Amino acid sequence: MRRLLLFLLLAPLAAVAQINTDRVMLMGRNALYYEDYVLSIQRFNMVINAKPYLSEPYFFRALAKFYLEDFVGAELDCSESLERNPYVSNGYQLRGLCRVNRRDFEGAISDYSTVIQMEPRNRACWHNMVLCHFELKHYEAADSALDQMLRLWPREAENLTMKAQVAIARSDTASALALIDSALVIDAFDAQAWTMRSMISLQRGEYAQAESEIDKAIIQRPRVAGNFINRALARFHQNNLRGAMEDYNQALEIEPNNYLGHFNRGLMRAQLGDDNNAIEDFNFVLSLEPDNMIALYNRALLLQQTGDLQGALRDITAVLDTFPEFWTGYLQRAAVRRKLGDNYGAERDEFKVMKAQLDSRTGRKNNRSAKTRKQSDRDIEDYASIVESDTDEPEREYESAYRGRVQDHKVELAPQPIYVLALHSLKNPTSRFLPFHQMVEQLRSGVSGYQPVLTNLEPQLSEDELQKHFAEITSLTARIEQATTPEVMLYITRALDCYHVRDFEGALTDLERAASLQPNFALIPFMAAQVICRQTEAQSAGEETLSMTTRLAYQRALDELRRAATLQPDFAYSLYNIGVIQILMHDYSLARESFTQALNVEPRLPAAYYNRGLACILDGQIQQGLSDLSQAGEYGLYQAYNLIKRYSKQ
Repeated sequence: MRRLLLFLLLAPLAAVAQINTDRVMLMGRNALYYEDYVLSIQRFNMVINAKPYLSEPYFFRALAKFYLEDFVGAELDCSESLERNPYVSNGYQLRGLCRVNRRDFEGAISDYSTVIQMEPRNRACWHNMVLCHFELKHYEAADSALDQMLRLWPREAENLTMKAQVAIARSDTASALALIDSALVIDAFDAQAWTMRSMISLQRGEYAQAESEIDKAIIQRPRVAGNFINRALARFHQNNLRGAMEDYNQALEIEPNNYLGHFNRGLMRAQLGDDNNAIEDFNFVLSLEPDNMIALYNRALLLQQTGDLQGALRDITAVLDTFPEFWTGYLQRAAVRRKLGDNYGAERDEFKVMKAQLDSRTGRKNNRSAKTRKQSDRDIEDYASIVESDTDEPEREYESAYRGRVQDHKVELAPQPIYVLALHSLKNPTSRFLPFHQMVEQLRSGVSGYQPVLTNLEPQLSEDELQKHFAEITSLTARIEQATTPEVMLYITRALDCYHVRDFEGALTDLERAASLQPNFALIPFMAAQVICRQTEAQSAGEETLSMTTRLAYQRALDELRRAATLQPDFAYSLYNIGVIQILMHDYSLARESFTQALNVEPRLPAAYYNRGLACILDGQIQQGLSDLSQAGEYGLYQAYNLIKRYSKQ
């Protein structure tokens, strides 16, 4: 009887612990979704300390560490998770990616093989396992795996292009071309196939054909710097220097630290007489590779051209210290010394060259006439040659559900975010619009510490800021418990703090209490809607289509926003947020109406013009959409011009 009584007494406490653990776990996942990785790790640590036998918190902590590029720690956490539950494939897949990043390809192959045994049609694991075999030069194994992939997915062009890569690695260009052509029969718009075909054309010296093939690749993948680098090379060989220059500019806009782009653009600029900008390019190359003597010599020539004779002398001397038989360099240094009035030094350099020419045992190395050189070729005589990549293989990409934020992959055309009431905000330096409403000013007087603002640009919080919010939650909880009568402002303030530490359940609970105390304050349902939206975004991450659960959650947020709009008809942000949710639910005509209502209240709201324009485009009303996007651009939302450029031809 005593044991039964003890069980009954302890059972409620155990239930509370379970609820709290689940809630902390949910908070950690919310923080992970919004890229608050340090906060999410703290939350998963709490769950692990309370229940170290669970596998899930180890997996999600591994995912947070993976995003922070702590691949060692992430791999260890994956192993801990799999030790507790070896039947969840996600753990093996994530550990495989960690091992790939640590170049442990054998270990990654082991993980991917395990997943394939569990899920024979897991295409991402087949793909990554092939690339691991490729890295290890296990071409037979890669080819065998690709044959299996072709049996499973015979109409996937990428399987053929990967098989073509294996053929290229084996120097079987004829087979590679046949495979690429087969891939293009399946998918004439396969960018990888066109890229590979262009590389073979470049190798063969068929530069016009290579340019045409790269054009097709660029249409499909306009943000790949390597395509522009390769097209620049094809244009250079056709003496189209201006076109090559444009391609290097485009490549560096996409990938500002691209070595080949800066080096070759520097050479092009030098040929076109743009010496000062060419110097900047070689400065960048030398910041990456301070011992790159070819770049240093090219900079020396440019410094001489622009009148910086001391700088030119310094650079040429450093080159000659490394290459004491570079006779062209001695002649160049002699010319610099003569301009500086050092005739004795100039004559010594000239005598050294003359002696070398007369010395039959040494001879003089003739300058090469090659137009290009490989990146690893550091022969100083090739200082004026355009640089090509050492490898003729296209870049290989491992497939990952974890690359970048999940929400960034949900839709190609995304609306501007909802407006929220928050304690932190980012400023848009290009926008002239400042969100404002009298209700927010009234709320400011009742909230201590951080001041509430309306924003649709939320920053990632620092560790110190998060700790302040945790401390504020503790303080407010004590004040609420001590208060003789409930105070609505305490609940609203604590809800804001809970929102910022991603405790969405806690925020909603406080807002429900605040609504019961002050049912006619429009900001309370407005805040409830923003919390529901953020919670739904995190929980629906990765959905290809909206689930019924997600739709019901968004409908709940719409109900809250409509209540806020009824209570405060001149609060444009409720109407605006209704429109955003309607876009997410694919109700484009209703969204357009909501944004129109918001603009009737606040005619200068740029995000409303942007989103109405987007809703029009998604609804097939291109011209009307372009007009709204133009208005958004005028108000400082310059992303609008990207869409205008993209859709104006339609």
